[in-house]
Amino acid sequence: MNEHIQPSDTAARHEADEAIEIGDFVYGATGARIRRLTMPDGSQWFPAADVLGELGYTNPRKTLKDHVPESFRTQLERLTTRYGCHIPAGHGFKKSMNMVNLNGLIMLVSSVTKPETLPFRKWVTEVVVTVQRTGSYALPGADVRPPVAPAPVSYAMPDQVAEAIVRLEERNIRLDEQFAAVQRETVEIRRDMLTAQQDTARAMERIADRLGDLLTDRPAVPAPRTPRRTADAVLTDWKSRMSVTEDVWTVAVTIAPALAADGELRQPLPSIAARTGLSEHRVNECLRLLRKHACIHPRGSTTDGVPVYGLSPARPL
Repeated sequence: MNEHIQPSDTAARHEADEAIEIGDFVYGATGARIRRLTMPDGSQWFPAADVLGELGYTNPRKTLKDHVPESFRTQLERLTTRYGCHIPAGHGFKKSMNMVNLNGLIMLVSSVTKPETLPFRKWVTEVVVTVQRTGSYALPGADVRPPVAPAPVSYAMPDQVAEAIVRLEERNIRLDEQFAAVQRETVEIRRDMLTAQQDTARAMERIADRLGDLLTDRPAVPAPRTPRRTADAVLTDWKSRMSVTEDVWTVAVTIAPALAADGELRQPLPSIAARTGLSEHRVNECLRLLRKHACIHPRGSTTDGVPVYGLSPARPL
């Protein structure tokens, strides 16, 4: 995993101007990737342990002493102290780690004698010969650059910058904690509001139930009863509605008492005919005339088929 710490402008320009990617150089010799630490002035340093094992050296300290001048190597703690920088976190950097600069790395890799690195040494020879002859060397592109991800690159930073970053991170952590506390408080307030709403709804339901009970417990007020009319009052009302003939009057006098008492008439035609001495046909005609003048109105019939008539309200005076 790459660790990128903000480099200085000099370091950025140094990386942009590289003609040969040093990671490709090491990969061509060892088949492995190497970590790189870029200092504020743009100089680059590399952990010697990243290549010593791949190159087959069994005594790292002796190898560095034999093949790399002291000016091209140092320990990480001394290096960061020299620049007043902070040792970058991650990637396994340790204070006691032996570091070599670009010159030391090239000398270390070029001194390898493993047969597997013969193609690489031939390539180095080709570079030297080409530069000596033409003054430059153009990379063959895909033939040199390996088809794998680049090695981790880290940047050292001044202690003041590192401390500022730490303070910024602590401030961000505090803000996150405050935000989380506000969110929890908001959730609790919403929960309390919901509980209050539910309590209010239940209270309203209890009030409604109590009002219902009170209304149910009150004695029912009987509806005002319309005073019953007498048979004479019924007959007087009918006379005001129509011209009463003798047959109609006979039928009216016969049925008026039942209508005044019960509000309806349930007498079959033969019974009325027998009491009036009229034929059933004539009784039916009289009843039809009383219906026509709204003295009575039909209400259906009984299960025996007897017509039922109701008493119509009295005409207002």
